[in-house]
Amino acid sequence: MNTAAVLADAFGRIQEVVTSIPRGLTPEQLAMKPYADGNTIAWLLWHLTRIQDDHLAGASGIEQRWTAEGWFERFALPFSVAATGYGHGPDDVAAVRVDAELLVGYHASVSDHTITWVEQLSDADLDRIVDESWDPPVSLGVRLVSVISDDLQHAGQAAYLRGMLLA
Repeated sequence: MNTAAVLADAFGRIQEVVTSIPRGLTPEQLAMKPYADGNTIAWLLWHLTRIQDDHLAGASGIEQRWTAEGWFERFALPFSVAATGYGHGPDDVAAVRVDAELLVGYHASVSDHTITWVEQLSDADLDRIVDESWDPPVSLGVRLVSVISDDLQHAGQAAYLRGMLLA
């Protein structure tokens, strides 16, 4: 197995988890907060998908699925088109009220695009600097691992919330 295949497998596993979490839950359940300042399943899944979409689009030079496929309009959230959830507070979290089908559809689109792109990468591609605003600058490989880590953490949080709801 080469590096690209390992990365593609990781993103595929994220998709499996994300797809399973909202299935069968109502929009009200998806928007349930475990406490006043807590995150919801809907916000967590939207946010992790937005981060993946944003970061992969930036690294690949391809337009985000969010705008290219009209997901921004379909979600109809009260945020700017560039919003990813970074810096959101409790009111922003509460504003993400959508159904499972929308969350799963957007994530599937982003994940499929990600996996197709990642599968084509060479090991040399992973050394390319994609963000010079950090010290040290961020390589593509580091950015991809960062997205995988962030996605898995948020997916785990959402899965835990699902468990709480169904207990």
